[in-house]
Amino acid sequence: MKGRLLSIDVFRGMTIFFMIIVNTLGSWKYAYSFLLHAKWDGLTPTDLVFPFFMFIVGLAMAFSFSKYQDGDRSIWVAKVLRRTLLIFLIGIFLNWFPFYNKSFSELRFFGVLQRIALGYGAAGLMLIFMKRTLVPYIIGILLFGYWGILHWFGGTDPLSLEGNAVRALDLFLVGEHHVYKGYGIPFDPEGLLSTIPSIATVLFGFLIGVLIKKSPDHFTKIKRMGFWGIGLIALGLIWHFAGFPINKPIWSSSYVLVTAGLGTLLLAIFIFLIDIKGWEKWAYVFKVFGLNPLISYVVSGLIVRSLNLITIDGTRLYPWIYANIFQPTFGYNAGSALQALTYTLLIWLIAWWLYRKEIIIKL
Repeated sequence: MKGRLLSIDVFRGMTIFFMIIVNTLGSWKYAYSFLLHAKWDGLTPTDLVFPFFMFIVGLAMAFSFSKYQDGDRSIWVAKVLRRTLLIFLIGIFLNWFPFYNKSFSELRFFGVLQRIALGYGAAGLMLIFMKRTLVPYIIGILLFGYWGILHWFGGTDPLSLEGNAVRALDLFLVGEHHVYKGYGIPFDPEGLLSTIPSIATVLFGFLIGVLIKKSPDHFTKIKRMGFWGIGLIALGLIWHFAGFPINKPIWSSSYVLVTAGLGTLLLAIFIFLIDIKGWEKWAYVFKVFGLNPLISYVVSGLIVRSLNLITIDGTRLYPWIYANIFQPTFGYNAGSALQALTYTLLIWLIAWWLYRKEIIIKL
């Protein structure tokens, strides 16, 4: 595509690489802190991975949507809706797999792919039906509106795990059996209400994509991206200390601003290293993942779930491998991380085969 940068594919591939790693640790009990999410408020490197991917979804839209602008709008809408539904259903499929041992009455409705689908779909329809000059105002409405909803409709402690409106809405709409249980109580970090600010994350990516397309040269891109990246981080930190903390589980508005700013700065660094300096060899691993990102993520989920259908001495195979191979060989935390890295490299070989065959699977 005209104006497309290799650094964008590398950035996207990097997010998938680390998404797979943090999802496939050998043990969640033994892991380096930087490979775990913040328990509630706060930010770890792992908390950057998902919003970076949402940001890249919007970034790609700035390039892919341009080819539809002069065509039939109904075709454009149909394409967005079809892709939204497909990604959402694949997310449901992953949650339900392998089907026979999980009742629909206990099926989790939300998840990573579902959030990507809804964020892409909502942002896509907005971009189709509204003027592009309105995007910054829409982002402001989404972020301030979300802040207002949490404060007006939350409990006595509206930003807590127990009292937030995200949890309340999900429990009301789908019930506790269909949401995530990993926080000790029913609460889904990819819930329906917190999808609102994630749409803003996608739209920020779109704006940076437009900035990249309109900048006359790479150095201008970097200067402009540096300005906006630092500005967004500053605004997010101000909001954080003003009473709306950086928080991934509820995808707080300050979290949106800070992660969008960091994503912008990281992409600017990649543009300098890859597109200006020509240093591409170090990024080959990420480039391979970047051409088939979603299918790599889906395959990684299917394989690890399939492995866990096998049990040895009553233990599922993936944790058995950690307890009997990686932990005794490398230690507790290192073994957990190295098992995830090894598994990710195995998924990379599949992506590499697709890359070598020039096969690009678009969901």
